Amino acid sequence: MCARSEAVELEVLGAEGGEARVPPRPLRLSLLELLGKLVRREQPAQPHRRTRHNHRFRTFVSCENERRIKANDREYNAQFRYANNYIKTSKYSIITFLPLNLLEQFQRLANFYFLCLLVLQLIPAISSLTPITTAIPLIGVLALTAVKDAYDDFQRHQNDSQVNHRRAKTLRNGKLVEEKWASVQVGDVIRMENDQFVAADILLLSSSEPNGLCYIETAELDGETNLKCRQCLVETAEMGQDDAQLGAFDGVIICETPNNLLNKFEGTLSWRDKHHSLDNDKILLRGCVLRNTTWCYGVVVFAGKDTKLMQNSGKTKFKRTSIDRLLNFLIIGIVFFLLSMCVFCTVACGVWEWLVGRYFQAYLPWDTLVPAEPASGAVVIAFLVLFSYAIVMNTVVPISLYVSVEVIRFAQSFLINWDEKMYYEKTGTAAKARTTTLNEELGQIQYIFSDKTGTLTQNIMTFNKCSIAGVCYGDVIDETTGETIELNENSEPLDFSFNPEYEPEFKFFDSTLLEAVKRGDQDVHEFFRLLALCHTVMPEQKNGRLEYQAQSPDEAALVSAARNFGFVFRERSPNSITIEVMGNTEEYDLLCILDFNNVRKRMSVILRKDGEIRLYTKGADNVIYDRLKANQGDVKSKTQEHLNKFAGEGLRTLALAWRPLEERGFAEWKRRHQAAALALHDRDEQLDAIYEEIETDLLLMGVTAIEDKLQDGVPETIANLSMAGIKIWVLTGDKQETAINIGYSCQLLTDDMAEVFVIDGVSHDDVERQLGKCLESIRVVNTFLPHAGPSGVKGAGEAANGARPSPGRAANVKLNAPAVSVVTFRWEHNTIPHHSNEYMSGGPQSADSHEPTNDDSNGFAIVVNGHSLVHCLHPKLEDRFLDVVLQCRSVICCRVTPLQKAMVVELIKKSRKAVTLAIGDGANDVSMIKAAHIGVGISGQEGMQAVLASDYSIAQFRFLQRLLLVHGRWSYYRMCKFLRYFFYKNFAFTVCHFWFAFFCGFSAQTVFDEMFISVYNLFYTSLPVLALGVFEQDVSDATSLQFPKLYAPGHTSQLFNKTEFIKSTLHGCFTSLVLFLIPYGTYKDGLAPDGKILSDHMLLGSVVATILIIDNTTQIALDTTYWTVFNHITIWGSLVSYFVLDYFYNYAIGGPYVGSLTVALTQPTFWFTAVLTMIILMVPVVSWRLAWSWARPTLAERLRARQRWRAPAAAPRTPSARRARRSVRSGYAFAHQEGFGRLITSGKIMRRLPHAALASLPGKFHARPPTPPPPHEPRAPTQNLDTVDL
Repeated sequence: MCARSEAVELEVLGAEGGEARVPPRPLRLSLLELLGKLVRREQPAQPHRRTRHNHRFRTFVSCENERRIKANDREYNAQFRYANNYIKTSKYSIITFLPLNLLEQFQRLANFYFLCLLVLQLIPAISSLTPITTAIPLIGVLALTAVKDAYDDFQRHQNDSQVNHRRAKTLRNGKLVEEKWASVQVGDVIRMENDQFVAADILLLSSSEPNGLCYIETAELDGETNLKCRQCLVETAEMGQDDAQLGAFDGVIICETPNNLLNKFEGTLSWRDKHHSLDNDKILLRGCVLRNTTWCYGVVVFAGKDTKLMQNSGKTKFKRTSIDRLLNFLIIGIVFFLLSMCVFCTVACGVWEWLVGRYFQAYLPWDTLVPAEPASGAVVIAFLVLFSYAIVMNTVVPISLYVSVEVIRFAQSFLINWDEKMYYEKTGTAAKARTTTLNEELGQIQYIFSDKTGTLTQNIMTFNKCSIAGVCYGDVIDETTGETIELNENSEPLDFSFNPEYEPEFKFFDSTLLEAVKRGDQDVHEFFRLLALCHTVMPEQKNGRLEYQAQSPDEAALVSAARNFGFVFRERSPNSITIEVMGNTEEYDLLCILDFNNVRKRMSVILRKDGEIRLYTKGADNVIYDRLKANQGDVKSKTQEHLNKFAGEGLRTLALAWRPLEERGFAEWKRRHQAAALALHDRDEQLDAIYEEIETDLLLMGVTAIEDKLQDGVPETIANLSMAGIKIWVLTGDKQETAINIGYSCQLLTDDMAEVFVIDGVSHDDVERQLGKCLESIRVVNTFLPHAGPSGVKGAGEAANGARPSPGRAANVKLNAPAVSVVTFRWEHNTIPHHSNEYMSGGPQSADSHEPTNDDSNGFAIVVNGHSLVHCLHPKLEDRFLDVVLQCRSVICCRVTPLQKAMVVELIKKSRKAVTLAIGDGANDVSMIKAAHIGVGISGQEGMQAVLASDYSIAQFRFLQRLLLVHGRWSYYRMCKFLRYFFYKNFAFTVCHFWFAFFCGFSAQTVFDEMFISVYNLFYTSLPVLALGVFEQDVSDATSLQFPKLYAPGHTSQLFNKTEFIKSTLHGCFTSLVLFLIPYGTYKDGLAPDGKILSDHMLLGSVVATILIIDNTTQIALDTTYWTVFNHITIWGSLVSYFVLDYFYNYAIGGPYVGSLTVALTQPTFWFTAVLTMIILMVPVVSWRLAWSWARPTLAERLRARQRWRAPAAAPRTPSARRARRSVRSGYAFAHQEGFGRLITSGKIMRRLPHAALASLPGKFHARPPTPPPPHEPRAPTQNLDTVDL
C-alpha cells in the first residue's frame, strides 16, 4: 500500500493540553514512507491546542498497488472496476464460435496450406484437378474439428453455469436477499451458513460462535481437512446477525491488491473514526467450507478471478502432444520435399518444352497466355507447371491425416470411458477422458507429480495398535500356531455395542485390549483416560449424537478410540474437562494447557482431581523419551521395540507419559508461567522454557499407532510405475513428518535406498550448503558403493544438522573407498587425493548422468520443505537443485503452496524436456494439473475443482497404472503404427505422379483418375488404418500390467520419430517406383491376345491404382497383430469397396475411366503384373521383419512368442512384493502446526459452560505402582524428527 489517507496513517495528534504526538508508523508502511510523503499533505501541529482529524474529509490518492473498498456501497466501489464474481472458463459464444474457431483452425499450418491450394485450384490455367479434390477433405476436417471444439466448450459452459448459479445470501438495504454467486460484488456483505462453500474472499465481520470465532476447512486450497480457526474484530463481532446494523456498516477497507499468497493478507479497516489492522486470521477465502459454525457474515474483498483460489489456479494452456509437435515439424519437411519435387519438375518442364515441346505445338498447342518465342514460352509454361504440380502432388501433405488422428483419439477416449476395470463401485465413478487430444501422450510419461492427501491416502486416520506398559495390543494371534493373522476385509471386528456411545464405523480386532478394559486393568484405564483428557478437541451435539471437531484427523482418531473403549469425552469449559469412564462421569479441573507446536512436538495438560494434580503429555517418541524419569528401563526397552515395529509398518506413532505434581511446586510454576505469558518481549521463548521445567521426570505410559490409510493398491501402483521407468514426485501441503511417513507406507522410500536426503534449510546459504553435501554424498556412493545397500551412508538431512547415526548403519565404507563420515560427509584426506580422476569422474556411474539406476539398492530419495524449495527454485540454486533431484528415484516436497507445485512441474518441463503428468484431487492441485503435459483429477473428498481442470479423471490412484500402462501404452503404440503406415501409403500413392512426369513431358498430367485422387485417403484406405489405430494391440492388458517395462519405448519415442518417418517415406517411395515402373513396362506398347492396344493412359492408371489398393491391403494385414471383427470387415471390405465404388462411379455416374478397369481385369497380363509387383514389394518387407525379430526381438515379440508356444512367462518381481521396513520412525501423529490451547483456556472458543451439576460427580485418580529399576537401563536413541534417520 503506497497512498494512504492521513486518517489511516495518523491517530489523534495529541493529548489534551499537551503537544502533538505522532504514533509509531506501522512496520508494513515503513518501506513506503517516501512514496507516502509524495501523496500526503502535511498539517502543522499547533501547540496547546487539540487537533481533531476526520478521515472523511481527507483527500485520498489512489495507487495501483492497493485496493480501497467501502462496505455496502456499490456505487463507490464501481469506480475502481473491480472484478465481479462471475467465473468464465469457456472460449466461445454462439455469435463468436464460427469466426473464432475458423481463425484458430486456419492457424494450423496444414489447414492454411490446403486453403491456399483450394484457391489455386480455382484458377483454370494452372489446375489440372477439379477444386473438389481439395474442398471435400478440407471441409471434412474443419467440420469435424468444429464439432469437437463446440462439444468441449459446451461442457465448459455447463461447468461455469453450475458454479455461477450457486446461491448466496446478500444484504440489500438491510435485508437478506438470495442471489447467484455471479451477482456478488466487491463490498457486498454476505451471510454464510454451516457446511457452505465461501463464495468469495471475505473479511469476517461476525459469527455465531463466541468472541467472533469461526471454523473453516481449507481442503480446496491446501488439501488439509483439519479445521482452522478465524476470528473477526471485536468491534464488528458486536453486530451479530442484526441485518439492520450489518446493512448500515460503512467501513472502509484499504488492503493489498489481488495476489496468490494463501497465508498472507495485509490491510486496514477504518470505521467510526477508528482504524483496525487486518491480517490473514480475519479473512475467509473462496473455496473454504464453513464448519462447526452456524452462520457468519463478511464483506467481500476479492471476487471472481481476483480471489486467491483463482489466482493460484494458473492459466489454462493449450496442450499438444509430443507427436503433434513432431508432426508439425514433419509437415514442414514434407512441404519442402513437395517444393523440391515441384521445382525439379518445373526446371525439367522448361527444358523439355524448349528442346522438344515447341516442335509439337501442332499436337500440344501452347495456351494463349504463353508467348510464342520458344525461350520465354518455355519459361512461362514451366512457371505455370510449378503451381500445377503443387496441386497434383498436394496429397503428399496429408490433410486427411488430421481427420484420422482426431477420429482415432476420439475412439480411444471412449475405450477409456468404457473400461469397466477403472470403474469404482463404491462411488459409482468411472474413468473419463475429458480431452480427446492427449491420449498417446499417456504412453510417454516420464515424471508423475502427485498430491498426497486424498490422492495417495484416504485422509482417514484409524486407531490401529498401541503399547501399554510394555504390552503390545492390536495384532490378532492365531492360538494354534502362535503367528500373527493378517487382517483383511473378511476379518471380524470387535463388538463395542455394550457402549451406548460407540461408533459403528470404528473397527478394532484384538480382543485382549477390550478384555483388559472390561476387567479394569489399571494401566489400560490410565492409558485411555489420558487419551480422553489430553487434547484440544471440541465436542458438539448434532441431531442428538455426540460429535467431535478436531484440529487434525490424528487427534480425532485418538479421542474416538478412547470413546469406543468406554472413555467418552463429554464436554469442556475454560476451566474443566468432563469425561465418562465406563458409564461413570468424571470432572477434572483444567489448570493449564501446554499447547503443541512444531518446535515442541508435544502437548500437555495439567489437571486436578480430588486434590491430586497430574500432568498428562503426548508427543513425538524421541521428545518424550528425552524427558522420562530414570529407572524405567524395562518398560522403555519393550516400548522401544514396539515403536520400531509400528514404524516399520508405516504407522504414525505418539508416546504418552504423565507425572504427579505437588500443590506448592505447581503454584510457584503457575506464577512464573503467568509472568511469561504477559511478557512483552520473547514471550514464546519464555513460555517454552517454562514448559521445559515442568515436562520432566515423566513416567512412560505407552504409545499409540495410527494408520493414515492409503488408498487400495497405492504401493503396487507406485512399484509398477517405477518399474516402467517413471519417476514419481510427491508434492504436498502436509508437514514433513507426515509426508515422510506416507513415503514409506507407499514405498516411495525404503530402507534399501542408499540414502534419503532432507533439505530443510531456512536461508539461501543453508539450502546451498545442504545441496552441496547431497551432491558430495551421491558422488561418494556412486563411486565407491555402486551397489550400496541399507548399510550405506546416512542422508544429507542428518548430516547437515549433525544428527546421530543409527546403530544399524555402517559408519565407514570398506575396501579402498575413503572413510565416509556419516555426520559431515567428509572423508579422510590421507585416503585419496582431491585431484583423483576416479573421484572427479564419478566412477562407473557419474553424478552427471542424472539418471538413477533401476536397482533399489542404488536409489536415492530427497525430501524438500516448502520454505527451502523457495531457495531451490531461485535461479542461483536451480541448477544445483536439479543436479541432486535428477539423481534421486523419489522426491517428496512438503509444505508447498499450489503455485510452488506448478513451478516444480515447469522446472522439470523446461530443464528435462520430459513428458509430465500431475495428479491431484483438490483445488490446491489445479495449478500443477494445468502446468503438466497431462493433468489427472481424482474424484475424491475435496470437491471437483481438480477434476474440472483435468484432462482425465479417475476415482482412485490405483487406476493410474491401468490408464498409463494399458491405455496410454496402447494409444501410443497404435498412433505410432498408424502414422508409419499412413505416411507409407501416402508417399506410395503421391510419388507415382513424380515418376510419371518423366514420361509425360513434365506436363502435370496425373496417373490416376481425379475421383480416385479425391477419395483415396477418405474412403479407399481410411477405414483399415482407423481400425488399426483404434483396436491394435501387441500384447493384452494383463501382460501390459504384468510387465511394466513394455512401457519403456515411449520414453525415448522409439516407435515413431524422425528416423522412423524417413524409413516409412523411403519405403513409400520405393513402393511407388515399383508400382509405376512394372505396370508401365508391361503395358507400354502392349497388345492383348486379340490384338487390341493396351498402352492407353486410362488403362495404365486403373492398373496402377488397383495394384496400389492391393498393396495397401496386404501391407496393413502384415502390420495388424490383433485381429478383430472390425479389422476383418474394414481391411477386406475396403478392397471390395474399391471395385464396387469404381464401377458405380464410372458406370452409374458416367466417369471418364468407364471400362478401363473391366478391360484390365479380363486380361491375364494384369494378374501376372499384379502378382509380380506384389512379390517384389512384399518379399523384402517380410524378410527384413523376420530377420530383425530374430536378431533383435523386442520384449513384446518375445512375450508373444512365449504365448504362441504356450510357455508361461515368469512375471518380474516388483518392489511391491516385499514390505518396506524401517528401523527408525519418520513421523508422529500431529497433523497441525499449532493447537487451540490458548483459545480453550481463555474461554474464547467456548460456546457454553458445562452443567454445574457435573462438578459433584465422583471420579478419582488411581496411583500407579512404581516400576522397579532394572540393572542396566537402555536408553532410546536421541533423534530430531526434522532430520530423522531414514
